[in-house]
Amino acid sequence: MEQTTQKKSIMERWEEYKNSPRYRNDKKGFAAGAKRFILSFFRFLIIIGISYVILAPVISIVAHSFFSNTDAYSPMVYLIPQNPTTIRYETVITRLDYFNSCFSTLIYSILLMLVQVVVCSMVGYGFARFDFPLKKVFFACVVVMIVIPTHTIMLPLYMTFKNFDPLKLMTLFAGGPINLMSSTKPMYVMTALGCGLRSGLYIYIFNQFFRGLPKEIEEAAFVDGAGVWYTYFRIMLINAVPAVITVAVFSLVWQYNDTFYSNLFLVPAEQNIGKRISTLAAVIANADKILDPTIQQLYVDAGIVLTMIPVVLIYIFLQRYFIEGVERSGIVG
Repeated sequence: MEQTTQKKSIMERWEEYKNSPRYRNDKKGFAAGAKRFILSFFRFLIIIGISYVILAPVISIVAHSFFSNTDAYSPMVYLIPQNPTTIRYETVITRLDYFNSCFSTLIYSILLMLVQVVVCSMVGYGFARFDFPLKKVFFACVVVMIVIPTHTIMLPLYMTFKNFDPLKLMTLFAGGPINLMSSTKPMYVMTALGCGLRSGLYIYIFNQFFRGLPKEIEEAAFVDGAGVWYTYFRIMLINAVPAVITVAVFSLVWQYNDTFYSNLFLVPAEQNIGKRISTLAAVIANADKILDPTIQQLYVDAGIVLTMIPVVLIYIFLQRYFIEGVERSGIVG
């Protein structure tokens, strides 16, 4: 009888709980928790999958750069070498003249980056704050600069700087067109005129950022007697630090990795370490008499790792500002 009474009391309590608001709230809470868990699980799987697709080649290159000759041909070795060696790095540092080449490339990229930040920020500020005739047409040209493939204009660019004579000024003062090839001058000229590597994208970034800043900042400066240039350099550009960092990182990385314009304008290899990487296999074959393509690729992998190190360090140092600038400029994808 006591057990029956106890069972009845349990059943009665269950029925009371089942018909109470607490049960409905607990049920909703459990359903919401289960939904969050399932979504988090699938989000985790998607992130892992995307990370693998992005990082797998990088991990493979880093791992292969430490492979010995036996590891390269061992079917039992996939990513972790059994006999790791640093001989690839020692040889590549010598063949690339790594430290001098890397320093020269960084100086070249930083100078172009500084010019690009100043020019593109001024153009973006002009589109964001001033009205002038054919403004929409000119901004459409900026958009075209973003979407048009650079390969479609490589021949006009080559001919322009092969026989450089703007407005016939070279003919007037130098007796004829001058050849700017085999130097970095074409890149500086293009960058200073706002049509350098990815300049259209940078102008768009600055335009979006400046449009998001309140006009009251400028109005207060104008009321205090500040001119346009003072307002731009001392007030607006200071407030645009996230966009400046974003453009600076983009510009520095793309200039550092550029091989298209470097090959088109025959930029000296000393100014672009990427050109040295593209010929590293041939250098290893000639200088070290290593003719096996599989072993040559291990040296190239080591060179790629060494080339990536400065860019990775720059990104790690500026990551917080870079992400903030991308979010505030409205860039997606």
